[in-house]
Amino acid sequence: MLQRDIWVLSLAIVTSAKDISYYNCTCQGVHCLEKTCVGRTCFVTEEKQSDSREIYRVRGCFNTNINENCHGNTKVTKVQCCTSEFCNENVTIFKPVEEPQVTSLLLVTVLPIVLFVIFLMLFAFLFWKLKQNNRKKSLPTLIDFGHTDIVNASIVGDSTLGDLLDCTTGSGSGLPFLVQRTVARQVTLMECVGKGRYGEVWRGLWQGEDVAVKIFSSRDEQSWFRETEIYNTVLLRHENILGFIASDMTSRNSSTQLWLITHYHDNGSLYDYLQRTTVDPEGCLQLALSIIYGLVHLHVEIFGTQGKPAIAHRDLKSRNILVKSNKQCCIADLGLAVIHTQNGDYLDIGSNPRVGTKRYMAPEVLDETICTDSFESYKRTDVWAYGLVLWEICRRTIINGMVEDYRPPFYDMVPHDPSFEDMKKVVCVDQQRPNIPNTWSSDKILSTLMKIMKECWYQGPSARLTALRIKKTLNKLKNSLEQRKQDC
Repeated sequence: MLQRDIWVLSLAIVTSAKDISYYNCTCQGVHCLEKTCVGRTCFVTEEKQSDSREIYRVRGCFNTNINENCHGNTKVTKVQCCTSEFCNENVTIFKPVEEPQVTSLLLVTVLPIVLFVIFLMLFAFLFWKLKQNNRKKSLPTLIDFGHTDIVNASIVGDSTLGDLLDCTTGSGSGLPFLVQRTVARQVTLMECVGKGRYGEVWRGLWQGEDVAVKIFSSRDEQSWFRETEIYNTVLLRHENILGFIASDMTSRNSSTQLWLITHYHDNGSLYDYLQRTTVDPEGCLQLALSIIYGLVHLHVEIFGTQGKPAIAHRDLKSRNILVKSNKQCCIADLGLAVIHTQNGDYLDIGSNPRVGTKRYMAPEVLDETICTDSFESYKRTDVWAYGLVLWEICRRTIINGMVEDYRPPFYDMVPHDPSFEDMKKVVCVDQQRPNIPNTWSSDKILSTLMKIMKECWYQGPSARLTALRIKKTLNKLKNSLEQRKQDC
């Protein structure tokens, strides 16, 4: 259980710096590709089982200093870190419990009775299980999301979610690793708020606060793995990126459930929000700005010990953008993200076989001419998709008392669920783009957004705007509007 639950302890993105020491460490657990790993800190994590006799142990390395992840000890789980060559090789934390000495006479007299009792209990259990299975067949299938195995770690106590997130190192990695599991098991699922090919999203309660629980289907395990990897190793704390809380792998009804716990937003996705809500031009600009703020934060590499690599989303769309209560957006779903660091020109595209959403694919993805070993290529596909999201928002913007119904991009050119070939013909062969009404030109905000989206849709990727350029243009527009209000 521990080997599976806390494999994320060894995930890190290696950045080099002359003033940082790295050590060879022993690696032991399902997360290990080799018997050794290299990091700034070696660790050993142990968990006692309920009978206090068996101990599960994981060894590995962090790419962070010894103060960042070497905490979260409880009575049953402990972590110990060190900084020297193979210093975690022979380390044990819990003292082994010695088995009591049993005399030969006791074995001869008691063992047959114990075995007979065990046999009777096993027979009774199998009989009961058979009756239960027969009973379940006559009832609707229900998934038990209850948590009878709550771990009461002292580090959690009665803290609120805000308290826990405020006391982290600021690395953007959610809660400490060992606490993530504890929080996950204390969440009560309240209602299903969304379903898709990936699985389900539930509104959950933890310590009286709403959280979102994304439960991945077994076929989308790689997306869960990728999001967990990125959130646990990358500085992503930003108001326009969905806030990560915890990740957990748990077993329910003989099946494995993959949980990703994040902040909860009542308004749901931008796709859902635009279906039921219209916006004025200022609200349209605020939505557009908040999305580009998040995208710029993803695309930019931040250097330093508290830095982050550059990230390309690869599946940006209105369904993967959430609307917060303050009417700003935050970007979600990093299951297909690509990571890049300038040091050594390292590009990590992950191992997820899933592709992005066909309706939002850039021409170079559809005709398979994208340069897959260039990080800039992936950023340019995000910009293409951002232009389509802008178009969706503008359609729901009120101009001169008029507004259009919500429609997805290319709604009038391809079927409801377009195939790869459908999109390739429209975007690459015919080089069509979503229709832009003439009325947008009459409004200063929408006319600017109209120009931006056209420059996001160039057939040649290198001709498209960068996320940073879009951010500067929209900020300039916002400042000019605010200045005009002050002058009036």
